[in-house]
Amino acid sequence: MNTESEKEQFLKEFGSDYGYANAPKNIDEIRATEFKRLNDTVYLDHAGATLYSESQMEAVFKDLNSTVYGNPHSQSSCSLASEDIVGKARQQVLSFFNASPREYSCIFTSGATAALKLVGETFPWSSNSSFMYTMENHNSVLGIREYALSKGATAFAVDIEEGTHLGESESPKSNLKLTQRHIQRRSEGRVAKEGMTGNTYNLFAFPSECNFSGRKFDPNLVKIIKEGSERILESSQYCRGSWLVLIDAAKGCATNPPDLSKFKADFVVFSFYKLFGYPTGLGALIIRNDAAKLMKKTYFSGGTVAAAIADVDFFKRREGVDEFFEDGTISFLSIAAIQHGFKIINMLTTSLISRHTTSIAAYVRNKLLALKHENGEFVCMLYGLLSSEMGPMVSFNMKRPDGTWYGYREVEKLATLSGIQLRTGCFCNPGACAKYLGLSHLDLLSNIEAGHVCWDDRDILHGKPTGAVRVSFGYMSTFEDAMKLVNFVENNFVITSSNRCALPPSSISLPIEGIAKAAARHFLSSITVYPIKSCAGFSVDQWPLTSTGLLHDREWILKSTTGEILTQKKVPEMCYISTLIDLNLGKLFVESPRCKEKLQIELKSNSLVTGRDEMDIQNHRYEVRSYNNEVDIWFSRAIDRPCTLLRNSSSQSHSCINKNGSPGMCRDVGARLNFVNEAQFLLISEESIADLNSRLKSNLDGRRSNGGQAVQVGAMRFRPNLVASGGEPYAEDGWNNLNIGGKYFMSLGGCNRCQMININPEAGEVQRFSEPLATLAGYRRAKGKIMFGILLRYENNTKTESDTWICVGEEIVPNGDRH
Repeated sequence: MNTESEKEQFLKEFGSDYGYANAPKNIDEIRATEFKRLNDTVYLDHAGATLYSESQMEAVFKDLNSTVYGNPHSQSSCSLASEDIVGKARQQVLSFFNASPREYSCIFTSGATAALKLVGETFPWSSNSSFMYTMENHNSVLGIREYALSKGATAFAVDIEEGTHLGESESPKSNLKLTQRHIQRRSEGRVAKEGMTGNTYNLFAFPSECNFSGRKFDPNLVKIIKEGSERILESSQYCRGSWLVLIDAAKGCATNPPDLSKFKADFVVFSFYKLFGYPTGLGALIIRNDAAKLMKKTYFSGGTVAAAIADVDFFKRREGVDEFFEDGTISFLSIAAIQHGFKIINMLTTSLISRHTTSIAAYVRNKLLALKHENGEFVCMLYGLLSSEMGPMVSFNMKRPDGTWYGYREVEKLATLSGIQLRTGCFCNPGACAKYLGLSHLDLLSNIEAGHVCWDDRDILHGKPTGAVRVSFGYMSTFEDAMKLVNFVENNFVITSSNRCALPPSSISLPIEGIAKAAARHFLSSITVYPIKSCAGFSVDQWPLTSTGLLHDREWILKSTTGEILTQKKVPEMCYISTLIDLNLGKLFVESPRCKEKLQIELKSNSLVTGRDEMDIQNHRYEVRSYNNEVDIWFSRAIDRPCTLLRNSSSQSHSCINKNGSPGMCRDVGARLNFVNEAQFLLISEESIADLNSRLKSNLDGRRSNGGQAVQVGAMRFRPNLVASGGEPYAEDGWNNLNIGGKYFMSLGGCNRCQMININPEAGEVQRFSEPLATLAGYRRAKGKIMFGILLRYENNTKTESDTWICVGEEIVPNGDRH
């Protein structure tokens, strides 16, 4: 795709909306001066968090370095400076939403979620109340349901289908269709009592823009629900009483903030980092003053109370709306920073930002919709296209020519390697996810039974996607960003005759044929044991085999204080922890550059063991032993975070299959395993490493990512247990079983590689590159996986542990008969 001609065509169609031509700075000037850090990054997750500008942060630091801000709950001059800046910030927020301070107040919170929680816990719920919300809502909105149900109220979701949006002068009439979902109630069924409904308050919540599909909701919903709930709900018993309306503007506020002078919502919530990137941890609840009077707040604190007596049941609240709700000292330094964020928003205006970002999103939609495989099948399924208005984001999934789905994790992995930052999953919006992906309640429950949870890698279950790919655009996004995304999709996921070989549909073909295959001889050139999962291993010439693999291989793990199993993916410093086992001494020796003393752990003695427990990891249940505080302190110092060392007792590890029969992520569910991800052994070959290095040497992109130097990798970068030599590159792909010096092993297939192989510890500093995974993705990708090396299981048919050793130099005979 030619950039110049493509941009020329884009500008013909969208030039009047793109680029801020009449603003003080156009888009090219903004990117050149404010976002130089994006030179090598295509950032497309503005729905998750947009980016702060350089001048914004310079102004923040200048302000903080030149002004002394004190606690606003004091009367000093420094405190009065804080009070003044907070008051101006409240007015800025109200002005942004065109809200009169006579009608509305601004309450600062720690974010949109905290604002929603505040509404839920103080709303005047009763057993006659209803909480109605659109199916397309964030989990933080759904959480309000817990407050409603706990107070005996009813909760239900609704689908809203709109015709064309209403004009400003039109009254809200009804080309709107509302479909009520299942009624949720935790107590006995209610009967609304006449005469009591006058003091009944109901809450309706909807997003200004869906963060899954980009669908914009008509703000006239505020008027429709407030004035015509009986007609919309067809005189249901759940429509009685007064309706208050909440708008979740977290996603939509950056381009289309609700105009509260026209649409009198009672509550609007948002976070500032969604607007201009900084500060994080700060949001606001815009509350109608009349609605504030109805809220029931129990707790009082410093800042919200005018007077209190310690030993008598007496206190008096402050009268201001913000003082009533803001417990404790507000984040006044963060609040002081928002004035600098609003400067660039006000300079460009939300109207121009909306036109600019929407034009980029429209271009991407059009391009993705046009993509076809060589067999004529469309590549992309886009969501939300039937909506009358769309925000600046595109949510989609992709199919192969045979109609099967590409997994969104595959897309995310390849995008990261290409320097493209996007979002995948359900985006904390389960209702929209189920609606657009066509997932029934049965599908959702089945996925949960299969072990699927938010943020995991189970992107395809039962032949259906469990989430989607989302790209979203901010005020600093460019046409070039969009075109790089389209090129990425076309180059990696559109199958044509020219790239069919680069993207094999199933297994990777072998280069060995005929006589060459028969003549090839292979030998074991290296054995490596990794006693502690994700820490450095040690090489040996020979080592005992057991029913769990190499003796003591990955028999220990490090666990965080939150229960997470630690690996180099999140703690790359683990690669500096070296290990060595001396079988004669019966000891495990552990060293770290951060610890002065070498740690020694007896293999058979229980002197350091303090307890036993059971835990499930990778669908295996283990009985584990923990160590004393001295050992845990050593490892906590080594990785610079609190952790505990655990050891598999080795007698209780066994597979635990899910209720629906699914084995989960572990490949080798039939074998006894230590703390491995998929299998007992990983084998790679020297010839495959050499071929990869040859490709890396000629890879110009790889050189750029490594400071101009060609990336070269050794076998240990892949953390193999066994390294083979001899034969052709990737011959191991075709090995179904192998005999190594009379020991038999079963191949479980290729090893799917992740970004962990890009971690390169050099000169005492962990460096992250896109290589070698990016190069491997270009020629070793099959069915959503990037394969390198094979996984093995030791075939030991004896019921007892025998004195069997594996030795360097032994011949490897693949695909032979077992005698």
